[in-house]
Amino acid sequence: MKVGIDGVLLGAWARMDAERHILDVGTGTGLLALMAAQRTAAFVDAVEIEADAAHEARDNFNQSLWTERLRLFVTAFQDFDADKKYDHIIANPPFFDHQKTPKSGDAKRATARHADCLSIEELLAKAVALLSDSGRISLILPADQEERLRAAARHVKLYVNRCAKVFPDETRPAHRILVELSAESGLAFLESIYIRKRETGDYTEQYRQLTSDFYLAF
Repeated sequence: MKVGIDGVLLGAWARMDAERHILDVGTGTGLLALMAAQRTAAFVDAVEIEADAAHEARDNFNQSLWTERLRLFVTAFQDFDADKKYDHIIANPPFFDHQKTPKSGDAKRATARHADCLSIEELLAKAVALLSDSGRISLILPADQEERLRAAARHVKLYVNRCAKVFPDETRPAHRILVELSAESGLAFLESIYIRKRETGDYTEQYRQLTSDFYLAF
């Protein structure tokens, strides 16, 4: 599983400050958990259902500067039994609906990319039960899943506090949304993020500034 823009973007955009405990749902090879450990002094737990990806995540955790603050659990999120409440839950979840998007022939990639194993509704219902009173959840999803996400959030009494629409460039429609949810209602902060410049294909200065702590090339 390659490091993709979605994961880097979420890991850089999510608000992180004084969290003590962070949970990364569906960590894959550990990207978001590692970014959270880099950005905070928090203890970071990560859940991954696919065994080979979890093996890579464990290797990455062990080779990182923050290995003492990282824990990996190889299980389905629905079966995850936490021993604490979390201040922040982050997830780049499997979000391709198999009814619209054919599954990959690679079973591992299919598990990572499709929502059969963990729907938005299941993700939020489990996450809200693990969240501290003042905690928040940060996700990245396809733009066309925004209304479904908002409906699922209302069902478990979560509110959108921040939302960023992500555009491939300035000429094309948004293809992703970044969302922060919590139990606190209030006016949501909205923004737009553009990944590349249409004319040159180069990353925008906005994207470079947001992610510069994580790309060696920036």
